[in-house]
Amino acid sequence: MPRRRIGFWYRFAAVICKPPLVVLLKRDWRGMENIPAEGGFITAVNHNSHIDPFAYAHFQYNTGRVPRFLAKSGLFNKGLVGAAMRGTGQIPVYRESTDALSAFRAAIDAVERGECVAFYPEGTLTRDPDGWPMTGKTGAARVALQTKCPVIPVAQWGANELLPPYAKKPSLLPRKTHRVLAGPPVDLDRFYDREMTPELLKEATEAIMAAVTRQLEHIRGERAPETPYDPRQERIEQRRRTHAQRRQDRPRQDRTRGGRSTAREEGLGT
Repeated sequence: MPRRRIGFWYRFAAVICKPPLVVLLKRDWRGMENIPAEGGFITAVNHNSHIDPFAYAHFQYNTGRVPRFLAKSGLFNKGLVGAAMRGTGQIPVYRESTDALSAFRAAIDAVERGECVAFYPEGTLTRDPDGWPMTGKTGAARVALQTKCPVIPVAQWGANELLPPYAKKPSLLPRKTHRVLAGPPVDLDRFYDREMTPELLKEATEAIMAAVTRQLEHIRGERAPETPYDPRQERIEQRRRTHAQRRQDRPRQDRTRGGRSTAREEGLGT
């Protein structure tokens, strides 16, 4: 299937965004040969900075295969930004609503039309203390298994040094390098033509995230942790620690209240 033309709005966005990116970030981009020249596909990308969607879009724009991102629906209603989001074919995600699954249907339609859909499988900025990819959500795997399209694992590093996760101010100097490595398609053959159970989607997602993590290991020249950071498990552990702390504090509070009561009875209080 032929590729979709870049179009006016994507070119307009490139005119606006590329000059500051070129000024702020040096580039070390590898693996462009793994981006399919034709047909629909998915890229699975790690997320470690609020500006890395722009930096990554710059990389993929230069391959000639522009990405369609899944983005918060609210962005599509904000003046020029909303017009650009709609004009560039981005896909709205309606969180906490009955339309939440429409994003996946739109992603499937885009892939079947021969386009690229870029997924951030982590769903949010990584919370791993060292910036490694976290466990992923199953959306990318669901679309991939439904369409049997190529899934290209992409790792990036450097935008997070310009603007670290959750930071409010960028670190401009020295000038940072945006490193990108796109790998060969993830082998998902063993998951095809099977019932799409939660367990199957979890296994396919783990395969995708492992491939993304391997690309990041190449970029950083380091080994990732054996077990990826799991924010859901961390929340469970945090609640457990909070409950345990409350249980420890309760006898201490009871003793303190008991002591005050005795002091008042003895006329020592005010």
